Amino acid sequence: MRRHPGELVWSAVIWTAVAFFVVNLLAMIGSVVVNSFGTRWFNSWLPSGWTTRWYTLAWDEFQLPAILWVTVEVVGAVVVLSGLIGVPAAYAMARRNFPGKQAVMLLFLLPLLVPPITYGIPLATVLYQAGLAGTIWGVILANLVPTVPFVVLIMIPFVEQIDPRVEHAARVFGARTTGLFTRVLVPLLTPGILAALLLVLVRTIAMFELTFLTAGPTSQTLVVALYYAVFAAGVRPGQSIDAMAVVYMVTTLVWLLIALRFVNPSQIVARAKR
Repeated sequence: MRRHPGELVWSAVIWTAVAFFVVNLLAMIGSVVVNSFGTRWFNSWLPSGWTTRWYTLAWDEFQLPAILWVTVEVVGAVVVLSGLIGVPAAYAMARRNFPGKQAVMLLFLLPLLVPPITYGIPLATVLYQAGLAGTIWGVILANLVPTVPFVVLIMIPFVEQIDPRVEHAARVFGARTTGLFTRVLVPLLTPGILAALLLVLVRTIAMFELTFLTAGPTSQTLVVALYYAVFAAGVRPGQSIDAMAVVYMVTTLVWLLIALRFVNPSQIVARAKR
């Protein structure tokens, strides 16, 4: 079957735009990676020499071991707490009707629709008054504000697609609320839970505004430390900052690979369409 000339032109335009985006993205990433290994790089396609000392410098100067550990603690705590709070809340929103339900749904939407900086400043003020800002728990609580509603909104469709008769049958056979949730619902909701937590993981690693406003010297995640490395006072070699950026990209990639080891995106999409 021959395609209409207009379809061919439109397809060519789309593929050209996609190729342009991919080439520019790879070029930006490639320039950062190459510069992180270069000694000097002026007026040539490649640096005049290669070295790994910028990574050693970044590792020591920016205290990357401590920052990476804080990042792991924050991301891990936010992912676990978001799941523990968000999944039961999504079940309640999907299965129960109560006065003000629409207002509660709107409340869940607000942290996702409003830029984080708009509510991040008053949130940071409250956390400072409570003595939590500047600590790792303050960073975790600040990141939970958008991630818990995020989990709720993702999980509601997964809960709604489960036939309520399954729950009724489990109760007939003597399942209590805790057993019903852990032994019946959680296995059925596993694809949705994994999808939600994977997105929370990526979102938390990249969350700058809330972490920046609530972090202290010992509670900075990698993205905030990278910002300080670029804009803090003093003179730093650009290669060491690029080396830190590469560490940030590799850290994010490792987290994604670990998560994708347990989550198959194609299965999640297929399950969500049922």
